Amino acid sequence: MVSKKSRLYPYRWVVLAVFMFVNLMMQLLWISYAPITGEAARFYGVNDLKIGLLAMTFMIAYVPLSIPESWAIDRWGFRKAVSLGAVLMGVFSLLRGLAGDNYTLVLISTIGIAIGQPFMMNSWTAMPAKWFQNEFRATAVGLVTLAGLIGVALGMVITPLLSQEISIAKVQLIYGAVSVVSALLFLFLAREQPPTPPSQDDDGSRALMLDGLKNALTNRMFWKILIIAFIGMAIFNGITTWVENIVRPRGFSSSDAGTLGALLLVGGICGAILLPALSDKEQKRKKYLYIGFSLSIPGLLGLTFGLTHWLVYLSAFALGFFLTSASPISMQFGAEVAYPTPEGTSNGLFQLSGQISVVFVYIMEALKTNSGSFTPGLLLAVLLILVCLLVISRLKDPVFKQSAVQ
Repeated sequence: MVSKKSRLYPYRWVVLAVFMFVNLMMQLLWISYAPITGEAARFYGVNDLKIGLLAMTFMIAYVPLSIPESWAIDRWGFRKAVSLGAVLMGVFSLLRGLAGDNYTLVLISTIGIAIGQPFMMNSWTAMPAKWFQNEFRATAVGLVTLAGLIGVALGMVITPLLSQEISIAKVQLIYGAVSVVSALLFLFLAREQPPTPPSQDDDGSRALMLDGLKNALTNRMFWKILIIAFIGMAIFNGITTWVENIVRPRGFSSSDAGTLGALLLVGGICGAILLPALSDKEQKRKKYLYIGFSLSIPGLLGLTFGLTHWLVYLSAFALGFFLTSASPISMQFGAEVAYPTPEGTSNGLFQLSGQISVVFVYIMEALKTNSGSFTPGLLLAVLLILVCLLVISRLKDPVFKQSAVQ
């Protein structure tokens, strides 16, 4: 039976596209120093850890800003909130490029970019909830995740190539110009919501932000999914931050590290398309979280011990495919089990749990051996995935309602 109270609008794809674009650029800006850590350290006259700090700044800023910016998303709507984040990204990414080789100004500009990030990432489930039917929302979140992964992959591959031809400052200036374009497109083309909701049961009966926050934080299943999100994003952030350092002791070059990072992200792109779509089709969350985390272990072990290019590259692809693809499923899962908590609030808590993973980035550095090997930190990651599998075994799939649309 067709409902007259719900409808899908073709314009949803325009809103999704511009939302994906600003998220892509934010993630490119985040990772753009990782594949050239050594070169950037020489350019700015600092050590490797200070270059790593440019990436970790995004995670550090997320901790105090996630909840306030989630409140802004729920209060103002995702369009106004994301627009503010996109403007911050565009302005400060340009300033970062104009800072030349002044590390202090680069760090300050990076902080400005990082302030805008929660507005975007905490809207990952809010935007699909406004424009897409229930049965497509995990897929839509997967597509936004895909955009972020493409941004990271582009940063991994393009940055080393550009830095061979022009200065690092000019590379950042180019990225800043493209960020401004993405921000303008979002400002002009994004809309808050369609005239009628996309699903029959979307009656807008979400709790107020503080009530929703209390509801989520007293929900045991939501906490279990938060643990999963934290571990998955911690491992991903740790590996992408230290990708060059992880393979350098085994004789791999910075170019090899860039290729490895790109394959990690390409795998994640493929997985973010396939697994959430299958999860939506079967309306199963727990099953696909099992698949994602359990099959990421062989890839992680290959990345840890592989000595040949083909094995390390294949392992990176497999790790990206299975581990990264579990992220949109867990975020949508959390939004479903936390109802009536607003999507901006529940997603903000998920993103916050992932960004607190900056602790794991530091732990990986602290566990590094005297020879520079990251093997202890990577083996710890394997142990954490086993913890994830134990937590997943205690989850239950949500009860889905079919959407009636015209």
